[in-house]
Amino acid sequence: MKILIAVDGSEPALDAVRHALQLLQSGLRASVVLATVQEPVYLYERVLPPDSDVLERVTGAVGGRALAGAEALLEAAGVAYEREIASGEPAPVLIDLAHRHGCDAIIMGARGRGALRSALLGSVSQRVVQDAAVPVTIVKHGATGGPPLA
Repeated sequence: MKILIAVDGSEPALDAVRHALQLLQSGLRASVVLATVQEPVYLYERVLPPDSDVLERVTGAVGGRALAGAEALLEAAGVAYEREIASGEPAPVLIDLAHRHGCDAIIMGARGRGALRSALLGSVSQRVVQDAAVPVTIVKHGATGGPPLA
């Protein structure tokens, strides 16, 4: 089994990583793909010179920061992982990454957005649940009960 864990540097995303670690420590045999999706590059084009190398470094640096906490949790638990930093609209990009990596499941944190905003704009987690061809687990913030036991 292979699991894609979607992270954005937030506490709810770290809860998703903790949940995956709990599953692994409970005996689930799975490999992990840690993925983050950054804003499309064209947003950065407004503030930076139009140099593709600069844009790649900026996206990579932001993506690296988004992955840092999740990577620390996985490394502390001794769990090997692949990492992906992508750019674009988060839901379809995450679904595509899961497909390209041959993932059997997606785990992601729930963002605490209000019902009205969610109804008007839709949320990344809702779109992933609706459109993904694999099971999706949404982890509520604080539901993991803290860091996994070593």
